Amino acid sequence: MRIKRAVNATKKRRKIMKMAKGYYAGKHALYRVAKQQFLKSGVYAYVGRKQKKREFRKLWIARINAGARLNGMSYSTLMHGLKVAGIDLNRKVLSEIAVSDPQSFTALCESAKKALA
Repeated sequence: MRIKRAVNATKKRRKIMKMAKGYYAGKHALYRVAKQQFLKSGVYAYVGRKQKKREFRKLWIARINAGARLNGMSYSTLMHGLKVAGIDLNRKVLSEIAVSDPQSFTALCESAKKALA
């Protein structure tokens, strides 16, 4: 006895077409092209999730470096000084402090300088 897939095949196609809404040109209207683009979009999304982590870390380091330079230090000496001083703050928190609370960041820089001296 053969298996008829009418309902399941339609559901499968409908799911892909729903996910492909907003794609350019035939990619949102033609099933074959939409399916290819949907798979490729999944690859882009996967890669993008990894890249986002890199980009944010770069941003945090740039902000910390800018704050450190205002206090007469480089990024690497600041991070080393904080480690020696036993101040265990991650880069995300440090960058937030550097941007929103410069006085506290200056205090952290002073602590790092004392630890290195």
